[in-house]
Amino acid sequence: MKRLNSLAFALLFALAGCNPGANDKGNDTIEGKVERLLAQMTLEEKVGQMNQYNGFYDATGPAPSEGDAKNKYEHLKKGWVGSVLNVKGAQEVFEMQRVVVEESRLGIPLIFGLDVIHGQKTLAPIPLGEAASWDLEAIEKSARIAAIEATATGQNWTFAPMVDISRDARWGRVMEGAGEDPYLGAKIGVARVKGFQGDDLSANNTMAACAKHFAGYGFAEAGRDYNTVDVGTSTLYNVIFPPFEAAVSAGVKTVMNSFNILNGIPATGDRFLQREILKGKWGFQGFVVSDWGSVGEMIKHGYAKDLKEAAELAANAGSDMDMESYAYVKYLAELVREGKVSEELVDDAVRRILRLKFELGLFDDPYRYCNTEREKELLYHEDHMKGVLDVAKKSIVLLKNENNLLPLAKNQKNIALIGALASDKTSPLGSWRVSSDDNTAVSVLEGLEAYSNDFKYAKGPKLVTSEVAFHIPLTFNMTDRSGMKEAIELAKRSDIVVMVLGEHGLLSGEGRSRVNIDLPGLQQELLEEVYKVNRNIVLVLMNGRPLALPWADQHIPAIVEAWHLGTQSGNAIAQVLYGDYNPSGKLTMSFPRHVGQCPIYYNHYSTGRPDVKPEVFWSHYSDESNDPLYPFGYGLSYTTFEYDALQVNVKSNEMVEVLVNVTNTGQVEGEEVVQLYLHDKAASVVRPVKELKGFEKIFLKPAESKQVKFTLTNKELGFFNHKGEFVVEPGMFDLMVGTSSVEGLNGQFELK
Repeated sequence: MKRLNSLAFALLFALAGCNPGANDKGNDTIEGKVERLLAQMTLEEKVGQMNQYNGFYDATGPAPSEGDAKNKYEHLKKGWVGSVLNVKGAQEVFEMQRVVVEESRLGIPLIFGLDVIHGQKTLAPIPLGEAASWDLEAIEKSARIAAIEATATGQNWTFAPMVDISRDARWGRVMEGAGEDPYLGAKIGVARVKGFQGDDLSANNTMAACAKHFAGYGFAEAGRDYNTVDVGTSTLYNVIFPPFEAAVSAGVKTVMNSFNILNGIPATGDRFLQREILKGKWGFQGFVVSDWGSVGEMIKHGYAKDLKEAAELAANAGSDMDMESYAYVKYLAELVREGKVSEELVDDAVRRILRLKFELGLFDDPYRYCNTEREKELLYHEDHMKGVLDVAKKSIVLLKNENNLLPLAKNQKNIALIGALASDKTSPLGSWRVSSDDNTAVSVLEGLEAYSNDFKYAKGPKLVTSEVAFHIPLTFNMTDRSGMKEAIELAKRSDIVVMVLGEHGLLSGEGRSRVNIDLPGLQQELLEEVYKVNRNIVLVLMNGRPLALPWADQHIPAIVEAWHLGTQSGNAIAQVLYGDYNPSGKLTMSFPRHVGQCPIYYNHYSTGRPDVKPEVFWSHYSDESNDPLYPFGYGLSYTTFEYDALQVNVKSNEMVEVLVNVTNTGQVEGEEVVQLYLHDKAASVVRPVKELKGFEKIFLKPAESKQVKFTLTNKELGFFNHKGEFVVEPGMFDLMVGTSSVEGLNGQFELK
C-alpha cells in the first residue's frame, strides 16, 4: 500500500492552487475565507457542495468507465460533490480526495462521513448499553476512542450521536440511543459530541459529530421503523427537542433530519423544524444533512409530486445537504434559475458546509486524515481495548440476584456454560458496526476461560438459520433441536449453569423492529428445559433492546443484562460474574412485562383515574399490571446502599438545594447512581408523575458514607408550554431521591 506523509499532502495541495486563506492576510478569519471562496463559485459548484454520494468505486483502482459510477466520478472532477460517505480506509480516502483537490476547478476538499456509532474497529457497547453506565466521563472517552480510530482510517465526520428519545422497545433503533429520558439523553448526547469533536476540530484525531434524527424519529407509531410520528406540542418541546438543543449548545457541527413525517410534514421538508427552531430559535451555525434518500422519499410520503419538487421543498425548508437522493445535483440550479429557490438560501447552505471544512483544517491539508502509518498504529490499540473494557463493565446491569448466587466463587467447580451466543465472537459486537471485523469480540466462553478451566460448554440449538448481514432479515431456528439434549444433560450434572441467551447482534438496529420482544428461536424452550433439571441458573442476556421476560423473572434466580458490549464483551461479563467488578449499571429504558404494554416509560402522565379500584373503571389492563418488569433507573449491586437524612432547602424561587446521605451497608465496595426526580403537582400544562432532574455516580467502600448535593435551578424547575415558551411556575413540588425511579426518599417544597 502506498505510504502517505504530511509533506507530500501539503505539496500536492499547493500545486492544486486552492487555499483561499493562505495569502489573505487582511481577511484571515474562517468567515472571511468562506466568503472569498463563495464569491469564486458558480451556481453549479455551490449546488455541488450540497450533494453527498455513497462510495461508488474502488478509488485505488481504475476510474469508472461507464454507468452511474462514471457520472459520479465526473461530478467529482467538476466539483459537484461536497461529501462522500462509506469510503473506508486512509488510502481510499486519499485517492478520492486527490481527484477533487487536483482535478476540480477550485479544489474544494470533500468531507468523508461514516456511521461511527460505537466504535470503528475497537467497539464499545452499543449506545443503549453504554448509556446504562450513567458515566458521562466514560461515555465521552468511548466516543474519543471511536474518533481516534475513525480519523486514522480517513473519516472526518460521523453520523452520531443519535439523540432520539424513544419509549418503545419494538423499535430496533433504540439500541442506538440513550433511552427514554430527555434529561439523561441530553447529558449523554453532549458527552458523545465532546468525545467525537474534542477541543480542536482541526486536529487529525477529532471529527465532526452529527445529532440525529431531527425530529421525532424515536416516536414511530407501533415501533415500526420509518413509520408515521404524531405527537403533541408538550412532547415535542419537553421530550424530543431537549437533547437536540443541548447538542447544539455544546457545539455539534451537523444535524441530520429524519425519515418520518411530523404533523403531516416530512421532517426533511419541514421549515418549522429546520429554519424556525434549529437555525432560528437555537441559532445553529452548522449544517443539516438529510438522512439516506429522505429528500426523494417525500414523493412516497405524498408531499412532493416528483424529485424536482422534493428538491425545492427540502432546500427551502433548510436541508443543506442531500444524502443519496440526487435531487439537488439534478435540479437545484434549475430551481434557482426559475426563482423557486433563492440563491441566498443556497449560499447560506454552502457557507455552513464550507465553514466546517475550514474548521476541520481541510483547506490547510486535505489529506490530514490519510496517514496509513497512523492507521496501522491505532486500530485495535491496547489503550483502546482498555477503554472499551472499562465502559463495557460499567454498562452491565444486574437485574436479579436471589440468594446471592452471584458473584461466582473463584474456586467454584462444576459450572455449565450453555447457549449459542456464549461462544459467538461476532454477535456481541452488536448492530451498527459498519467498519468492524467479524470474529473480533471476546466471547463469554473465552472470558470465563481466563478464570477457570473447571467448566464445560454446550452450545444448544443454533440461533439463526439465515445468512447474517446488515441488510438481510434474520431467520431464527424454530425446529432444529440439535444440541438441546446435550445441553440439558450437561445442566443436569452441573452445580451452576450460566446461560447466555438473547438477541443476535443484528436483530436490533435500523429496520429491525419486532412485534415480539421475547427470546427468539428455541431459546425460551431451552431455558425452561434446563430449569427443569437445574434451578441454579445465571442468565446472561445479550440484546439490543429491552426484552419482555416475565417467565425468567419469575423463575431464574440471577439475571444479568449484558447488552451487546462490543470487542471486550466476554472479559467484561466474566469480571462481573466473578466479582472482580461490582455491577453498577442502571436501566435507561423500562423493561415491559409484555409487549402489549409498549410504549412504556416512567415519566408518564397521571390519568384522571389512576387509583386502583375494586371495579373496572380505572386506568389499567385486565390481564397485566401497569408497572414495568424492570423500571427506568433500576439496577442491583453486589453490595447494598442506604439513603437517609434527606434535606430540601429552598434558597430562592430560582434555586433549590437538595442533600442526601448515601451509605454502603454491604460487604464490598461499589458504585451507586444517586437519582433525583421531581413532580410539579399542579401546572398550567400537566407534568409527568416524575422527571429525572439530577444524578451523580459515586463510589463507596463498605461502611463509607457520602453526602450528595444537588442544586436545582430554573432549568430543572421549569418546562415548555404549548407555544414553546420556557416557564417556571410557583406551586408545590414532590421530590424523590433514590436508587431508581421507583425507590427512594420522598420530600416536598414550594416555589412562591
